[in-house]
Amino acid sequence: MSSLIYYISPAGDNPVSNFITSLSNRQQRKLIRIFKHLEEFGVKGPRENVKKLSGTPLWEIRILGKDNIRIIYTVVFLGQILLLHGFIKKKQKTPKKELKTSLDRYKEWIKSNPH
Repeated sequence: MSSLIYYISPAGDNPVSNFITSLSNRQQRKLIRIFKHLEEFGVKGPRENVKKLSGTPLWEIRILGKDNIRIIYTVVFLGQILLLHGFIKKKQKTPKKELKTSLDRYKEWIKSNPH
């Protein structure tokens, strides 16, 4: 059993929640279904909608097909899943800019949550 937590910026913004809110109801339902699956099984469960990003501590939730939505996350202490960044993927590879945003948020989160 895992719990999902959202990255909150130093200014108090919740960029992943804001991204999810910007999506259609159908897209939101798809993400919620995957979130519930992650909460129940963690990253050890079936992985048809999640992928490890090699060379990083990051994973991505993948909504494939015409939507091509990605939510980048990492696993922090006690199996908590920290949602870091969401975007619409337009190319085959995950853009470096999106990875940098995710890693910067992760580093900032670690600094403000030293466990």
